[in-house]
Amino acid sequence: MSVRNALLAVASAAMLGGCAVVAVADAAVTVVATTVKVGAKVVGAGVDAVIPDDDDEDAKKE
Repeated sequence: MSVRNALLAVASAAMLGGCAVVAVADAAVTVVATTVKVGAKVVGAGVDAVIPDDDDEDAKKE
């Protein structure tokens, strides 16, 4: 029985270690995705501020 318990303990530890690796990788992907999303919004806002929009002028003409 003690060998079986030892193997079970080793297998459990190995599974928990893999779970921690997956959790860290998931957190890293989430941080990168959020950074890209925020960066795209900032760049889009900057482009909108620099380039005039013709929609307002078209609405005034009509």
